[in-house]
Amino acid sequence: MRRYGKHTDEDDVRVRPNRKGNRPRSSIRPKHEDAVEGFVLTVDRGRITCLVEDRTVVAMKARELGRKAAVVGDRVGLVGDLSGDKDTLARIVRIEERASVLRRTADDDDPYERVVVANADQLAIVTALADPEPRPRLIDRCLVAAYDGGLEPLLVLTKSDLAPAGPLLETYAPLGVPYVVTSREELSKGEAADLVREHLDGRVTAFVGHSGVGKTTLVNELVPEGRRRITGRVNAVTGRGRHTTTSALALPLEGGDGWVIDTPGVRSFGLNHVDPSRVIHAFPDLEPGTVDCPRACSHDEQDCALDAWVAEGHAEPARLYSLRRLLAARERREGDY
Repeated sequence: MRRYGKHTDEDDVRVRPNRKGNRPRSSIRPKHEDAVEGFVLTVDRGRITCLVEDRTVVAMKARELGRKAAVVGDRVGLVGDLSGDKDTLARIVRIEERASVLRRTADDDDPYERVVVANADQLAIVTALADPEPRPRLIDRCLVAAYDGGLEPLLVLTKSDLAPAGPLLETYAPLGVPYVVTSREELSKGEAADLVREHLDGRVTAFVGHSGVGKTTLVNELVPEGRRRITGRVNAVTGRGRHTTTSALALPLEGGDGWVIDTPGVRSFGLNHVDPSRVIHAFPDLEPGTVDCPRACSHDEQDCALDAWVAEGHAEPARLYSLRRLLAARERREGDY
């Protein structure tokens, strides 16, 4: 009888036999140099649909990627069955470095950020001028997320036949954000899509907006007939109803070289993940004035050097006001909208 304990030696160690065909474990990960590049179109319950050359391929994330998740817009490396045939499955073995990210948290108390879209050039913020009423604080939050993630913002204002666009545009004029104003008639005739398309050609554009503003209807006009989504009716006041956009989806732009990414309607846009010090990068006329700011300056305190910078004529007061309004947006909670 063998005895185990401090007097055991190598002859007493039980070794699990290596079954035929088993490979010894290794910490060295394969390089997958033969991986083919793909573009993530949508993600649904672990299944990731990618565009590979001229066909769509369904894939799953390889275990070796760990907790790193692929999102719409990612450039990825795939191996396995890349035929795109029914019931075939490839593996994503690599996620390339992202040029930009649109991120959000569920609310301002949630420490876990969620990457909504990767590698988008532009964020189209769709809002109605009436029915439902515009929510400037939500717009501010989307702008903060765009500036923080490296996306250029675009304001798309709908339903101009119900309310004038002037007052809202005046609020954002100091930011220099490009904009498109459309009416319900233009939207129904497809003319709104033509106005917006001018800003989309050759770019990857993510669309965001809360329910009832006409975002998905507009997207349906911007993409090929066979790829359109069914638009559901949503109560404009309560936001209740059938929300047809349940996951982000990348679609090729109709009549142009670009991509449109439709995202689910948002009721809140948490900014817990945003470092306020990065928002200043969207204000190149103000950023040099922060050199003399106190350490960890919030840019909205008594000793902030930006007040003197603006007073000396280096930038417009409206620009400083806009910066501070956006920084304050991070501190406001959903109930403030």
